[in-house]
Amino acid sequence: MRLFSLLAAALVATGSNVLARPQSKVPWATKPGHLPGAKGHGRRGYGNSSSTCEMNDRVLIKAPRKNIFLGLDDSEAAAVTSFLHKEPTLNLTAVENATSWDNIILLVELLQPNKSDALPYLNDVASAPDRYAKATIQFQATEEPYIQEWMVGPLPVSKKTTLQPLNYLYNKGTGKQRVYDADFDALKDFLNQVGASVAHITLDLWNGTVMGAENDTLSIAAIDPLWHENGTVISWNGFWKNPASFYESSTLLPLGLYVKTNITGRDPAGWSVQGWYYNGIFYESTEDFRKAFFSPGFEKLGPNVDGPWAQTDQRGEIMQYDEVDPPMPVLPSKPRYGVDMEEKYVEWMDFSFYIAFNRDTGMKLFDVRYKGERIIYELSLQEAMAHYAGSDPFQSSTAYLDSYYGFGPYAFELVGGYDCPSYATYLNTSFYVDETIHTHINSLCLFEIDPGYPIQRHSTSSYVSVTKNIMLVLRSVSTVGNYDYMFEYSFYLDGSIQVTVRASGYIQSAYWAHNGDYGFKIHDNLSGSMHDHVLNYKLDMDINGTANTLMKTAIVSVSEEWVFFRLYSVNSKIDQDRYPWAAGQKRNTMKLERSFVTNENMSKLMWPENNGAMYTVVNKDAKNKYGEYRGYRIVPSSVIHLTVQDSTNLKDAANWASHHLFVTKQKDTEVRNAYPYNSLDPEFPVIDFKKFFDGESLEQEDIVIHFNLGMHHVPDTSDLPNTVFTTAHSSLTILPQNYLLGDPSQQTVQQVRVNYANGTVQDVEKFGSQQPTCELDLSTMTTNLSAYVGDVVVRKFPYEPLSPYYKTDSD
Repeated sequence: MRLFSLLAAALVATGSNVLARPQSKVPWATKPGHLPGAKGHGRRGYGNSSSTCEMNDRVLIKAPRKNIFLGLDDSEAAAVTSFLHKEPTLNLTAVENATSWDNIILLVELLQPNKSDALPYLNDVASAPDRYAKATIQFQATEEPYIQEWMVGPLPVSKKTTLQPLNYLYNKGTGKQRVYDADFDALKDFLNQVGASVAHITLDLWNGTVMGAENDTLSIAAIDPLWHENGTVISWNGFWKNPASFYESSTLLPLGLYVKTNITGRDPAGWSVQGWYYNGIFYESTEDFRKAFFSPGFEKLGPNVDGPWAQTDQRGEIMQYDEVDPPMPVLPSKPRYGVDMEEKYVEWMDFSFYIAFNRDTGMKLFDVRYKGERIIYELSLQEAMAHYAGSDPFQSSTAYLDSYYGFGPYAFELVGGYDCPSYATYLNTSFYVDETIHTHINSLCLFEIDPGYPIQRHSTSSYVSVTKNIMLVLRSVSTVGNYDYMFEYSFYLDGSIQVTVRASGYIQSAYWAHNGDYGFKIHDNLSGSMHDHVLNYKLDMDINGTANTLMKTAIVSVSEEWVFFRLYSVNSKIDQDRYPWAAGQKRNTMKLERSFVTNENMSKLMWPENNGAMYTVVNKDAKNKYGEYRGYRIVPSSVIHLTVQDSTNLKDAANWASHHLFVTKQKDTEVRNAYPYNSLDPEFPVIDFKKFFDGESLEQEDIVIHFNLGMHHVPDTSDLPNTVFTTAHSSLTILPQNYLLGDPSQQTVQQVRVNYANGTVQDVEKFGSQQPTCELDLSTMTTNLSAYVGDVVVRKFPYEPLSPYYKTDSD
């Protein structure tokens, strides 16, 4: 998935191996300049459609209340960073000056407010809760380096502000995680020495070396997570060919040689080579491998060589008709939604919601309301896994948990007209790293679009009725290493919300030898390495309040036969159920079977075969006038759970991946079911999701749904050079069930009824809508890609308000 070579540009050191980042995928600019954004707010305006195209890039509104889930602003982040540096017990060194033996700040961001504190504010019965910061510090000035979480607040920083260990969110009992690979530079030097020890072999095989020299043409990459064996720390490392061009095709160039290393402790003198694996044979020492290599009959396997096949530019014969301009979405007037740019608050039709953004998981939604009622308190990504399998130790040992690297830092500027329509409203995002705040310009997009099929239609012999299916989409793309994840939340006129993830980018491939049971052969010496993508989401629904229950409505097959003597049964209900109108006949049919998930002992769920059950969040005390529960149903589409049972690689670090769906009781101490550094010690993770399940009642409680999206990915030749979004995608829809008394999309005027008789149109009813007829200058409808900015960076320590701009990621 994301191949991090310790010796190549695919790994960028940031003062700590924990914060090592994949190489950027976009061309950066060095203009700090002015950040796009609204300075003022207007009230929402509603304009009628007309033949005049009223162009405007956004409709500005004022949020009903401040967004308490927004990240820290510049002054808050700077003040907290300075506060931490003044705390003598932390013994911090500025990141710019730090070595691997200095204590450093990894992260300063908003500590998400507790739901018990936030709800009274959102319900307008209390003031906003105090703001606190979460500070993640890596303590490296010790033989046993570790990461520890701290709570700083209340904000703004004042004499009342305190520093406390942040433990209540972590069911290990402490927000503290041991780090086993803090010595990045030493590890790089060690692997260079390993590469040098077999340079004569790599020159023979591939005419290349990896020794730390400028002319190296090979790289060595380590597995993630590391192995922990009886107190030792083991890393398997693979040899890879470096790309021959600027295209980042390194993950397509494995060479089939693997070395096992013991990297226990902080003294490189104690590190050692534990063996080599090549062409299905394990050699217990470098000497054994060298001796075998130069023996008669040793089989030398061919390399994977870079070339146009691994590059993403257009190639091949242009398809028929392709040189003609394709269709493009056009916005004929101003957007039909309102945005508060500062508070990141959105209103569209009968929906409203707040957007938040953080380092670990990117964008989140809070306080999602429909027709004025809160239906979702929080909807957010929790973690994303890519679990591999293969015949070699590298693929077999790889299981990435991507919040370790973070989705926020890699939500780069979107490409207008390609990632999103040119007319979309674009929002900026910010994240903290290396005591700086990075702002990625235009990294979220918001737009309305017609997907090209109606939301409803019906034809008769006298009329046809059709309604446009207009949807609102919030989208971001995070490029974590070699994979590009497209995340989106879509809102529909029928009151439903769809959560979708798509994957593109380069696959992490495997070497072909002996890998036939784990993938297809897709190039000369290349195997598509099978893996599961599992992405976990938190869905905290509040349907008619916080007293909710998950109802299961199963569609079951039944075979019923009427028995004559039961005509005289006292229990007339049984008789009625058994079809008295079909005496003597056996009826094979189906029924609805209703039940409730009443406690956490029964709340680890699988979607049944044939999608034969519906799960709905309801309030048992809230029924519609027909006596049915008003609720929101959860409907999957192409979802999975992890194929591997009891993962050897991840142990207890990702117990959320074992089922499709989970239900837990909401607790302020269980804000997130994953932790970004769980993979550092999978056997003893800081957050173990299985500990959420302690048998508590889920009946008429504030419950949280945890669901998985994902795909089983067995790459084939069509994944070269990149996986395509059309096949690698997964989604889940949250839609009303008996929540309203009819279809709310009927309210839209964007529909038509055509009445006809004897082949002649009698009348066209447009319900007040009009088709714009103005002329459009298409040059104003396309994005100027030469204005692509990228990011700006503001240093927070030392903070210089009069000269805040520092550098960009391209520096």
